[in-house]
Amino acid sequence: MRVTYLGQAGLLFEKDGFKIMIDPYLSDSVEKINPKNYRRVKVDESFFKIKPDVMIFTHNHLDHYDPETVAHFITENSNITVLAPKSVWDEVRKIGGNNNYVLFNRHTEWTENDIKFTAVKAEHSDITPIGVIIDDGERKYYVTGDTLYNEEIFGDIPSDIYALFLPVNGVGNNMNMTDAARFANRINAVKTIPIHIGMFDELTADGFECENTFIPTIYEEIRL
Repeated sequence: MRVTYLGQAGLLFEKDGFKIMIDPYLSDSVEKINPKNYRRVKVDESFFKIKPDVMIFTHNHLDHYDPETVAHFITENSNITVLAPKSVWDEVRKIGGNNNYVLFNRHTEWTENDIKFTAVKAEHSDITPIGVIIDDGERKYYVTGDTLYNEEIFGDIPSDIYALFLPVNGVGNNMNMTDAARFANRINAVKTIPIHIGMFDELTADGFECENTFIPTIYEEIRL
């Protein structure tokens, strides 16, 4: 599986031409609501040419479900499987068209193109936040979504996670680097990738202390 970091919490997974996009934020929508949260990295509009087969949204916050970004991908004429918890599902399905809008709350599973997607618990300020596990039959990838450290989460997570993607920014009801490191050590993935930094702030992951960490660069492939 090839994985590209889209910035903030956005990720693009690709396998044999099958494309999965999670929480893309490719606009400056947040600045309109909160001027201090302006983009530090310019939008790379080349990503708008991508035609995702599956789009996943972990919760209904503007830097994760951004209608301005979504409009480039999900339209009345697209044919995309959209996996979304209820807070997002209620909104995104209004687009209509030929898209398959799947209500993807915690413990829901969906299989497409021999890839299994499982929604797992997240602890966040949205009403129905989720994380997601992507199992391509060879490896399991766990994207936590925005979350705080919560013991209930670990009961949803298998013991053989290959790559873990988690927030470390410590604001907006996300784990800080200390708690994120504790979380990562509990998951014990082969690779750990800290995200949700460097878009609205000047944070880096240099203070994130966890073995087997890969610090991603926006718009570049994450070497796994």
